[in-house]
Amino acid sequence: MNTTLRLAALAVVFLAAACSTPRPAPVVDRAPGAAAPAAKPVPDKAADQRPLVYVVKRGDTLYQIALDNGLDYRELAEWNRIDPNRIYAGQELRLRAPGTTLATPAPAPAPVARPIGPAEPAPSAAGAGSQVVSEPKAERVPYSDQALARMTAPPAAPPPTVAVKPEIKPEPPKPAAPPPSAPTVDLDDENVVWAWPASGRLSNGYSESASLKGIGIAGKTGQPVLAAAPGKVVYSGSGLRGYGKLIIIKHNKEYLSVYAHNSELLVKEGQSVARGQRIAEMGGTDADIVKLHFEIRRYGKPVDPMKLLPEKAG
Repeated sequence: MNTTLRLAALAVVFLAAACSTPRPAPVVDRAPGAAAPAAKPVPDKAADQRPLVYVVKRGDTLYQIALDNGLDYRELAEWNRIDPNRIYAGQELRLRAPGTTLATPAPAPAPVARPIGPAEPAPSAAGAGSQVVSEPKAERVPYSDQALARMTAPPAAPPPTVAVKPEIKPEPPKPAAPPPSAPTVDLDDENVVWAWPASGRLSNGYSESASLKGIGIAGKTGQPVLAAAPGKVVYSGSGLRGYGKLIIIKHNKEYLSVYAHNSELLVKEGQSVARGQRIAEMGGTDADIVKLHFEIRRYGKPVDPMKLLPEKAG
């Protein structure tokens, strides 16, 4: 009886130990090389944010629309097939050239499989390009005194050479140097090196709340106004309200510069200019004092010129 009780007690202990053994955590079979969740793209704040279409508002001019979007008003008129002086409220204007699409990276070219042909046979030693030289053959003639004299005679002396003086021709006149050509401008170049457009004291700094967002450089009437960077003149006139006599230069697809309140304009639309070239004379048109109002625009939006210009005006 005691033996039976002992065996029963041992069986209960073994069962309890088996039930209390911890089970291993379940294993999840993940296929090798499984892609991780894609990260969200970070928007590029420096990219071109201009709309594709602009709706004309009352009081707009094509010149102002082009300036505010960093464009040449003549190209804008051509893209929309309109007269620059005839636009109306509610009209939709495309701000891209016809056929323009968003740039996408070009796919890498697929490798081209070329069949491997038999190796070309090596040229033999007696192949093309080698010269075959035959020995001179003996001449057999009947014996005679004439033949013997001919065979033993010394070789005839070559005829005397006569020195010929080379003809001296007069040197042709050197062509005149061509006139200096207009500077070439690469509007695809992303690098712009800026210089001060005029010398003088700052009459006002850049302000987001100002009606004309730029800096003012005070000076004297007739003082030179210089191109701040190489580019192409896209506007020369007085058709923008508040700017007076105005020059606008396009430097690349990203930047424009604006030169306002001039007394005289010295460059024409479509003309290429170099950095430091004289483009206008300072004045006070549409201004209370004689000064140059200078703007730098990126994709048509004004930015603080002091962040791009050198530290000191020359």
